[in-house]
Amino acid sequence: MLLLRAFYAKLLKMEDANSVKTRETIERCIWKTDEFGTPKKDQLKIDSEVSADDDKDEFMTILEKGTVEKSMKSLYATNFQFFEGKIRNFIDCFPTYFAYLPNRILNNCILLPIEAESQDTALRIFSTLNDRGKPLADTDIFKAQLYKYYTAKGEKDNFISCWKALETICEKVFRTKIGAPLDELFTRYMYYLRAKDGIKSTTTDALRRFYEKNGYSILKNDETMKDLAILADFWNDIEKQSAQAFSEENLKLLFILKYAPNGMWAYFLSVYFMTNKDDDGHLDQDKLSAFLNKSIAFIWAYAIIRPGVNALRTPVYPEMISIVHGDDISFKDYLLDEREVSTAIENYVFSNGRPITKSMLTWWMYKHKDQPLISGTQKLEIEHIFPRKRQENEKTLQDNNSIEKLGNKALLEEEINIRASDYRFTDKLKYYKGFTSGKGKVSKETKDIELLSLAKTLSDYTESDIINRTKKIFDGFIAFVKGNNLFK
Repeated sequence: MLLLRAFYAKLLKMEDANSVKTRETIERCIWKTDEFGTPKKDQLKIDSEVSADDDKDEFMTILEKGTVEKSMKSLYATNFQFFEGKIRNFIDCFPTYFAYLPNRILNNCILLPIEAESQDTALRIFSTLNDRGKPLADTDIFKAQLYKYYTAKGEKDNFISCWKALETICEKVFRTKIGAPLDELFTRYMYYLRAKDGIKSTTTDALRRFYEKNGYSILKNDETMKDLAILADFWNDIEKQSAQAFSEENLKLLFILKYAPNGMWAYFLSVYFMTNKDDDGHLDQDKLSAFLNKSIAFIWAYAIIRPGVNALRTPVYPEMISIVHGDDISFKDYLLDEREVSTAIENYVFSNGRPITKSMLTWWMYKHKDQPLISGTQKLEIEHIFPRKRQENEKTLQDNNSIEKLGNKALLEEEINIRASDYRFTDKLKYYKGFTSGKGKVSKETKDIELLSLAKTLSDYTESDIINRTKKIFDGFIAFVKGNNLFK
């Protein structure tokens, strides 16, 4: 339609017989006609039911007026201008043949309409035809359903405004490799609804299948959009590390959870928030602290003895149901064996590639009472305090496995880690503590308080230091799990 409208706009300036005839043919393609074939210039043949009204309005305006206004930023405007440019180029090169080009397109290109008996069929057809295009997100389907629902209620404009606000927040908060950011918000809300329905099954429905039940009845509940907005604001507060929404202690616990060995904690916390929030969308900070500490203790320990997010579903799903019933989490049916956890953690190989390694180091960093809250935007890397390169070259450590023990690792800001990675401990000290170069450039000290303390109190970092610190971390973690009443 945009291409034909671009042809028509150019043909309006031409009065030769072929151009006039072609123009009349295009008119009957763009506009509806009366019984005599006369076009009705106020009734376009095409309409759009998409809910992104800004783009839709631009599309319709271009078809009606045949021009692109300066304020237009949509892809419709971009495409129409592309066609206009190509038409100009064609006329410059082949002026006498221009009237033939739109006729060739009209006579040789086929528009194939496809009717589907259900939305599922339509989506399968679309996915097949669109195999190499941008995939259709689940929330694109949800948006269409919600748009129809709120349009029927006479609340279309309010819905569009709310949806755009959700999109804006989710794009900032949720960084997903597959699907749309909004899909993640709907997923977290799904777990809350599952818990309310008492669903313990570890087999989770696909997102679209969950929401399409009973004719998308969940989406046709006015509470759904309200809940999604509140849940999005909650996760936005976490992303911003809002001191108005959380105590400093809880901001630190939430920072630790960002480095969890799997993503189940986000669903768990979403259920807790939706159940326990007050009318203003706030949580009791003392109760939240107890919930976060116990969650960290259980998820970390379970990841060591039973790695994998699927294994965690079995104990966590029943706890989600307990939460919506107003109970405190206890994991009473899945309490851990202290000897099993102790043995597993002592024999575990905490290589950098395993998520639990960074999880443990983050937890340990914040065990230091003076550890300040680090910005969520700060990228942290795993630092080998005793450098691997030194061990490769000098074989200083008697046990080669000591290089990968937790006691030889700490979290360090990415920019410091790059500079200090292969230096001896004595050479690393100035990078840990910060320094000013001869040119006056200031390199800041690390915010990892424990690492900074080691830099200020030790002149070298030896194998015995690695062994002692490893034991300190292990003992501290076992005490942490025990303190949260998670052992039988």
